[in-house]
Amino acid sequence: MARSEKDKMLAGEPYHPEAPELLAELAACAAWLARYNAALGRPGEWHDLLGERLGTVGEGAIVRPPFHCDYGFQIQLGARVFINYNCVILDTAPVTIGDDTRIGPAVQIYAADHPRDPQLRRSGVESGKPVTIGANVWIGGGAIILPGVRIGDDAIVGAGSVVVRDVPDGATVAGNPARIIAHRQQD
Repeated sequence: MARSEKDKMLAGEPYHPEAPELLAELAACAAWLARYNAALGRPGEWHDLLGERLGTVGEGAIVRPPFHCDYGFQIQLGARVFINYNCVILDTAPVTIGDDTRIGPAVQIYAADHPRDPQLRRSGVESGKPVTIGANVWIGGGAIILPGVRIGDDAIVGAGSVVVRDVPDGATVAGNPARIIAHRQQD
């Protein structure tokens, strides 16, 4: 039995994003996003709405609309996560955000990836690489997190940074590409 393109996507394998089951998921997410983003002035509704679509929504998690994602169900938010306005999460692979993490406005988190080989890219396949953001992380406004990156606990990502590689626990990174500029001393 042939595996579906959604099954391939969920397994982290190359898949065709125009497959009917994925187009249906994108449409369902778009309809949910329209409802969620329309609730901008009604923060009391946000948590329940997030629970309708996201994989996990921890206690006290806040995502300020407008918010954008591909599917939603691959996003895991820990307790007390705060995501500011205009965040984009491309969740073709799991995106996990740990407890007490703060994400500034206009941050972009990309789990979606494309082949490096031009011929394969031309075929229309894509893939995803999980993004993991630890606990008590602060990501400044306008930062971009690329596919496959892991940001460790207690790290800080400077505003406008482009994070292309893993960030160790307690490190402060900034720039394009983001580089370590400080490291918190462990007790």
